[in-house]
Amino acid sequence: MKALILSGGKGTRLRPLTYTGAKQLVPVANKPILWYGIEAIVAAGITDIGIIISPETGKEVQAKTGTGDRFGAKITYILQEQPAGLAHAVKVAQSFLENSPFLMYLGDNLIQQGDLTYFLKEFIQENHDALLLLRPVLNPSAFGVAKLDEKGRVLQLVEKPLVPPSNLALVGVYFFSPIIHDAIACIQPSARGELEITDAIQCLIDQQKQVAACKLEGWWLDTGKKDDLLEANRIILDTQLTPCILGQVDDQTQVIGRVQIGSGSKLINCTVRGPVIIGEDCHLENCFIGPYSSIADRVTLIDTDLEHSVILQDAKVADIHQRIVDSVIGQRATLTVAPRRPKALRFMIGDDCQIQIM
Repeated sequence: MKALILSGGKGTRLRPLTYTGAKQLVPVANKPILWYGIEAIVAAGITDIGIIISPETGKEVQAKTGTGDRFGAKITYILQEQPAGLAHAVKVAQSFLENSPFLMYLGDNLIQQGDLTYFLKEFIQENHDALLLLRPVLNPSAFGVAKLDEKGRVLQLVEKPLVPPSNLALVGVYFFSPIIHDAIACIQPSARGELEITDAIQCLIDQQKQVAACKLEGWWLDTGKKDDLLEANRIILDTQLTPCILGQVDDQTQVIGRVQIGSGSKLINCTVRGPVIIGEDCHLENCFIGPYSSIADRVTLIDTDLEHSVILQDAKVADIHQRIVDSVIGQRATLTVAPRRPKALRFMIGDDCQIQIM
């Protein structure tokens, strides 16, 4: 059994952050989104992993993620020259996949830890040709949607339908036997010029192959937009954060609840109310850090109130006396304030920005 993670795409919904970096490397609780998927796949027992990369961000993904040793896996990087669809990604990975069954996982998805093991067993034991993970959603028109019969068998897949046949969205996690390659060879590009994986699966359905679906009971998040990213950060901090203080905390600083502070970080006269994660070599002075905040390595915060926000590496925020909430601030960004200030601040700030609030 192999795994194929898709880590291409331009991440347009997370711009400006993704003008300068891969969306799958944006951190959630100070860990790249992509790494959660790798860890979940390895935990399910699959260690031979191919990662689809793009020309624009592939080198960054490869440099940061490495050979797979840190995860107990072997990672092979596969270049997809053009974003020509999910089925096209499988096509360019065929030499890696060979005749092995495989798990396909969209790299900007997060699902509850441990779920993959159950679905992998279902796929193997029932000898399915394809197994799709589904989740009820409020806005099915934004997703690929499955129509099931009364016994739960997949009858039809529709990509972003105007009139959805159900509220069951494709989660972005699929299990395939090698027969999917034959189905992909039979399909044509869609109206948007892409080889759609939904068309390939529909081909299997039309050929009476064994296409099954399972409903995902745990949480699932597509981290393609700012609010989704913040919600993923909240859930991970709620469910996975281990309290640990390795940095320096002075006598005037209060640390309340589950808080993790990395080595080399220094907190002076701060209040930190968890769940919060603070990376390594940070400097925080005269700050309030509220729940569900993630602060990456080498961040400087001075005279700043922060809550429910994600601050990326090497950012600097100083002299902001209004509370910053629901915000994502990119790498190396600088945020300062002029004398006249508004009452509330909400941001999504890309890498390398310099902003002064008037």
